[in-house]
This record gives sequence, C-alpha cells and structure tokens, in this order.
Amino acid sequence: MTVLGASGLLGTAVSRQLASRPGRLRLVGRRPVTVPEQPVADVEELTLDLTRPGAVAEAVAGSDAVVHLVAHTGGPGTWRVADGDTLAERVNLGLVHDVLDAVRAGRTAPQPALLFAGSVSQAARMPATGAGDTPPDQPPTAYDRHKLAAERAIEAATAEGIVRGSTLRLSTLYSQGTDSTDLDRGVVSSMMRRAFAGEPLTLWNGGRAKRDFLGVDDAAAAFTAALDGLDAVSGRHWDIGTGERTSVAELFTYIAETVARHTGKPQVAVEETDPAEYAMPTDEIDFVLTESGFRQATGWRAQVPLSEGLDGLAAAVAHQLPGAARQLPGTGNRV
Repeated sequence: MTVLGASGLLGTAVSRQLASRPGRLRLVGRRPVTVPEQPVADVEELTLDLTRPGAVAEAVAGSDAVVHLVAHTGGPGTWRVADGDTLAERVNLGLVHDVLDAVRAGRTAPQPALLFAGSVSQAARMPATGAGDTPPDQPPTAYDRHKLAAERAIEAATAEGIVRGSTLRLSTLYSQGTDSTDLDRGVVSSMMRRAFAGEPLTLWNGGRAKRDFLGVDDAAAAFTAALDGLDAVSGRHWDIGTGERTSVAELFTYIAETVARHTGKPQVAVEETDPAEYAMPTDEIDFVLTESGFRQATGWRAQVPLSEGLDGLAAAVAHQLPGAARQLPGTGNRV
C-alpha cells in the first residue's frame, strides 16, 4: 500500500493509522514523513517530488492500494488557488492521471484500490437528502474544479475496471493536536495561534457561513474504513463530516473561550472586518454534511466533538509556547 502526500496533516494521520496494521506500507512525501514508533507495518519512506516525470510510477510501483492525499495549496487558505495556476492543476489533477497511467502500464498490482481526498466544496453546496434530488456539482474555484475533474477520472477508470476507486469529499479539517500543529495551516489552527498571542480573531460577513469541522484523526479513520469496505464504496464519491453545523462566528468564539481556559487570561475579542482581497465565493456558502451514506456503507462515524478537538489542539499549541513546562490554568495537565 502506498500513501501519496504522507508528509502533510492528513497524510501523517492516515499513515499513523495504517502503520498500526500488518503489511507493507510505503509513505511518500515531498518532505520527510513521520513514522510512528514501533509500527506494525513494514514501513518504507520515500521523499519525492511527484511532479517529476516518472516519479508517480516509481512511488506506486507494486502497490495494491494507493491513498492519494496530495494537494497543491496556495495563499492564506488551502483552497485558494488562482485560475491558470498550471502547477496547481499539475498537482491536483495531473498526478491522479499519472497514477492511472501507472496502473494501465502494469506498474501496480492489477485493479488496485485508489482512494482520493476530495472536498465538499466541489459541489458549492451540500447535496440534498432526498433520493434522486441531488443538485449538480457547481465547483466555484479552480481548486474545486481540479478536484472534481480528478474525481471523475477515478470514477471513469473504476467503471473501466482499471482501479477500484473512490473519492472522500472531506469537510473542513483541523488538527486535534495528535501530531505537530505546524502541519495545520487551516483556519482553526491559525485562529488558535492568534488567540494564544492575545490577538483579536477577525471574521468577514458576520461569520454567518456554517461549516462542518472534522478532526483530522476522524478523517483518517474514514480512509481506513473505506479501505476495509472497498466493495461498498468503490465507484462513487462520499461526503465525510460530523453533521454538526457551526458558524464561523461560533467557531471563533469557541476558540477564544478554549484558549482563555488554557491561559487563565481574558478571552480575546472576536471582531468583524472587511473581507480580504483573497476572499473567495466559498467563504459565504454553508458546507455541512446532511446525509450519512458513508456511515451506512462502512459503519464509520466521527468520534470527536468539536469542543474536545479544540481542547486537544489548544493543549498542543500551548505546549509549544515558551515556558510550556508550567501548569496552565484550566488544563489539568502539565504542558
């Protein structure tokens, strides 16, 4: 089995879970990967620039399963990719075609599993819950269009019998503090750091947009559940989330409250400001899981509520602060 993008936030979490299982596991990253201590799996580490010609074929050689977690990120948020960004298209879409080309060339085991990390934002809105009334996908950004095109290529290859593929469209991810918080450049981690620095948390448009915040460890468990239930999930995409609706304003308030408990200092302010120049259409759209098809197919469900995940992240961020060996108020732990 091969994990592409194993050095990132999600890749590190997925790798940790897969390393606890017997078998051969190849972890491929642009940067050195983190291998858990005393893994059960026979782990091979491979540092590669996957955009180099032939690199993907080298990475997936002999694999009976490929977990594709690579994404090109740009700007202040992971989804903010400009139209015409050829490198972003090469990474977000081209590498999927490279995997499929490697399979067709016989570089992998026959008909390998192929799991791809997509995003709920590909649809621009969450699908409806009633049977047969799911609206068509309307990807609003270049990043979403790349992801959707890659997803469709995998579904086409699955229909051809080339791979057994599936896309997991992930809700908004955040680190639960299990791994290094330096891996997380998302909004939750960014605002958590600002709160620890005593800076106000600024939001746009009243922070009305609602999101489904999914802890990365729960997301990683969804990939292992998909591998275990491959026959049930192959050939289509699945929306992955908690089903919990949290507005951006509520999130920022929760972060301010959580950090105040960990520091014993007054809560930082949550303030509205004008949208930044890099604001995107998706900033004002709700993305919340509204159906549980993946849960019904695999038995997976998110285990960590947002309050618990934020507390774990706050403890991890606090541990990195100067003088972190002291007892912080409200944590009950030495950090």
